[in-house]
Amino acid sequence: MTPVLGDPQANFECVRAWTAEAALRGSQLILFPELWSTGGDLLRWEQHAAVLGEGMFASMAELALEFRIALGGSILERRAGRAFNTFAMYGSNGEQLGVYRKLHLFQLMDEHKWLAAGDAPAMLDSAAWGRSGLAICYDLRFGELFRGYALAGAELALLPALWPAVRRAHWSTLLRARAIENQMFMAAVNCAGRVGNTEFGGASAVVDPWGEVLVEGGAGPELLTTEIDLDLVREVREKIPVFADRRPDAYRL
Repeated sequence: MTPVLGDPQANFECVRAWTAEAALRGSQLILFPELWSTGGDLLRWEQHAAVLGEGMFASMAELALEFRIALGGSILERRAGRAFNTFAMYGSNGEQLGVYRKLHLFQLMDEHKWLAAGDAPAMLDSAAWGRSGLAICYDLRFGELFRGYALAGAELALLPALWPAVRRAHWSTLLRARAIENQMFMAAVNCAGRVGNTEFGGASAVVDPWGEVLVEGGAGPELLTTEIDLDLVREVREKIPVFADRRPDAYRL
């Protein structure tokens, strides 16, 4: 989507319409971009941020319940007097499935000036789509996070983003790399179009454990739909036993 900078109500209406459409398509899960409700707008974080379970977080939970679809994306959270970039996932019953606060803040866009960093990875288990690791945007550049998820049994990583168009090639390359090296699905959704003074890259995608792109968006807003077969994770890991062949004892310099 292309969020309207600093207009949560307009952005929520967009999210609501696409959630309804995803439910009509029979989807079990819908994912929205990083900071979708505000398009960033970190300067006014005090106006936008909500306590977990309140405000826009509560609206996300209600939307998931209304359309009986799991739903996630990152928004601004108010916590201990600070703002966090928080990725919340809700099940089709409206219950919170997991919460992840962005670990790596992107200094190139001054995130460190306005946001507090999270301090732990987060995983969730779902009968519908397996064990998932959560991450946000810049985290994609830190392979250690995703390797940790894979070693903990993740079959899928979910990643909302605000990734600029100027580095779109990095985005697509890193998504495939994380999928291939960890032999798991990567589902990543990016903002598309101009928000404020930045052009974002779109190219949202789902990549399978072989590194094959199952679905990929263009540069504009659209709702992408695909289906994944989690058995492929087991098949790929058995065929190329990367995790059995790892030698972490020999990697220390």
